[in-house]
Amino acid sequence: MPPADAATLRSTARLLAPSCDAVLVGDHQDRVDFPPSTLARLIADADAVPWVTLACRDRNRVSLEQELHALALDQLATVLCVTGDGRAYDVRPEVSQAFDLDGTRLAALAARLGLSVAVVETPTARPVALRPRRLVHKQQVGQAGVGVLNHVPSAAMLVEFLDTARAAGLQIPVIASVVVFTDERSAKALAALPGLEIAPERLETVLTADDPVAAGIAAAVDEAVELLGLSGVAGVNLSGLASARGVQAAAEIQAEIGHRIRAARGVRR
Repeated sequence: MPPADAATLRSTARLLAPSCDAVLVGDHQDRVDFPPSTLARLIADADAVPWVTLACRDRNRVSLEQELHALALDQLATVLCVTGDGRAYDVRPEVSQAFDLDGTRLAALAARLGLSVAVVETPTARPVALRPRRLVHKQQVGQAGVGVLNHVPSAAMLVEFLDTARAAGLQIPVIASVVVFTDERSAKALAALPGLEIAPERLETVLTADDPVAAGIAAAVDEAVELLGLSGVAGVNLSGLASARGVQAAAEIQAEIGHRIRAARGVRR
């Protein structure tokens, strides 16, 4: 998605809206986009339900509080509160990093303002053994209502994570991530994300198929349906660049996946 491009954002949100329950937008470290409160309004104007990411990396506490108050004023969006990965040395080296708060403290501030709050956790990131308890801590201290999990290579790994988290006190539902890629570029973009692993056999199946787009769509739908069958998984997040052919093509792929998941689950809209 081109940064700070209201027209493209609106058209993409309109395309996606019938295929999903909400549109989640990220908070990128390498480009300047609209602030989350503005993104929420633009997405809502396109008749989609906004989920916006608010990261602590590039905002001091005052700036974060301003965004939370703006989001609370409109009450349009769920806020995904994240600390944010530290910026690599070669990504905008002229820009400082704040980290006045972390994602958990930010979530607590958002909850106190009456916002719908989501938090994120990466089950595969080291130290892996601490990740289930970190999510429980975010639930308790951050007062989060839902957890968004980054991708895991298999459903079995997700089951193990959720079982451990529930034993530690997890009560909130989780959104599981489904990777979407249909070519080498979109696969490499996912592989570059910290803590994200794609099963090698899935990469081979999609990228060597006669029709990689059809194979990528089918693989994402199969994974989504499998994960939605797990106890405690309330939804899935279709994650990734999806296509190297541009925003329109990527959105069409995501929408097709969403429609197929809804059909497989017997959901009508």
